[in-house]
Amino acid sequence: MGTGALLREALRAELPAAERLRRELHAQPCLSGQEGPSLKLVLDALTGGLVEYVADTGAVVRIGGPGPSVGVRGELDALPIAERTSVTWASANGAMHACGHDVHLAAVVALARAVDKVRAAGESWPGSGENGEAWGPRRSPVAGPGPATVAPLLVVLQPREEGFPSGAYDVVESGVLDRHQVRAMIGAHVQPVVPAGMVSCTPGPVNASADEFELTIRGSAGHAAYPHLARDPVVGLAQVIAAAQQLVSRVADPMVPTVVTFGTINAGTAPNVIPSKATARGTLRAMSERWRFELHDRFTQLVEDVARAYGCHAEVRVLPGEPVLANDEDLAMQAGELLRHGGRTVTEELRSCGADDFAYYASVAPSLMMFVGVDTVSGLHSAEFLPGPGAVADVAEALLAGYLTAADRQEPVV
Repeated sequence: MGTGALLREALRAELPAAERLRRELHAQPCLSGQEGPSLKLVLDALTGGLVEYVADTGAVVRIGGPGPSVGVRGELDALPIAERTSVTWASANGAMHACGHDVHLAAVVALARAVDKVRAAGESWPGSGENGEAWGPRRSPVAGPGPATVAPLLVVLQPREEGFPSGAYDVVESGVLDRHQVRAMIGAHVQPVVPAGMVSCTPGPVNASADEFELTIRGSAGHAAYPHLARDPVVGLAQVIAAAQQLVSRVADPMVPTVVTFGTINAGTAPNVIPSKATARGTLRAMSERWRFELHDRFTQLVEDVARAYGCHAEVRVLPGEPVLANDEDLAMQAGELLRHGGRTVTEELRSCGADDFAYYASVAPSLMMFVGVDTVSGLHSAEFLPGPGAVADVAEALLAGYLTAADRQEPVV
């Protein structure tokens, strides 16, 4: 029996326990930066592997011997949302796994335990050199004759996916991926816009960069009845908001998705007073790294110029966030083929201007983020969000396909 068949069999055996773990995690969610209890639950469920703590409240667990490894990410944190579902295992602490991280973690644990089980049964992934600098003999990840081989797996239990500073950024900066010679990173995310049972394996950019801006328009205060004696920053800000949308419709390449959204606006203390300043915050998103930074410059210039036209002065600050998340094309195509071989329906159509700090992994190693369809009455980040039965199994199967595909890569990656 080949590697793929052995791992699928072992994975199926782990799913009942993984579903129980998912419910435990869901009932006891932890906010960004406070993930200690969730991390303990997951580490207790991972009976094998070498643990190394990272990024304050996160950890990595290595399963397998020396040499290059495949990384798989699970997010530890929840959102500050009061849950409104009717399940007996609903959260009651004011936090909620409303983005599926409980599902992801349980699926990652199922995969890790399956890999460890096959490895412990006597399978190995021999390196071709003394220090394991190569991955050893390769075979197709599709089940076939011959001895099974199991690539070392690095389980990345990441904190602060929903918060700032980014947990993925801190994991990358810690150097832990380099120390474990991670050749590829694999992730999967539940996605209710994808039909249940279907997996999206889209090559190239799948999530936009996500940067925030803060701006202040300064004018001169005055009486609301005498606007000609003041310099109204509210009018200046209103014109900035309208003009900024032209960056999307008339400056950005129409083939490159771009978003400029103002999320907060603040000005004034009384209805009959023109204030001295108006402030706003929002987000800039783009599906191109080159255009992303040009957008920052064009946005700043536009705000300053429009404010000046209304006799005001603008101060603009752009706060860099996640980069564009681009899937490795070979990983995406080959994992999709492997999923199809296993009977899954695969689509390559899903791209969105949402963001995920998994993009930091993709900036340093070939990476694959898959989107797994789920049944749920509400969307992501909703108080009613609750992926139905089978979600853990679906995500685990997607992660296994990504792991097998990454383990089968022929070329060295630097």
